[in-house]
Amino acid sequence: MFDRIRTSVGRLVNKSSSARAAAAGGKRTHNLFEAAAAYVSACAEDDQDRMDEAAAWVSPEALSFGVTELACRALIALARERDDSPRAVARTLLGLPAA
Repeated sequence: MFDRIRTSVGRLVNKSSSARAAAAGGKRTHNLFEAAAAYVSACAEDDQDRMDEAAAWVSPEALSFGVTELACRALIALARERDDSPRAVARTLLGLPAA
């Protein structure tokens, strides 16, 4: 999954200028959280077209920040649901041994 994210981020660099041009053209702009939510959900569903579309909505840096924020919020919510620490849940999700 991380390889897919790295590949997509590479594409983002090429598409960021076109995203800014589209935004300047009067089209509806998306905020970084909308882009992150769309990107991550498309990634989970292995939908490359939706990933590319969401990646074009914001700059690569903004998308990276949004994805990180989404991961933090999701981890906190899951940890609360499991009544466990965020660190323990993160290690479990990544298949790492308990610390």
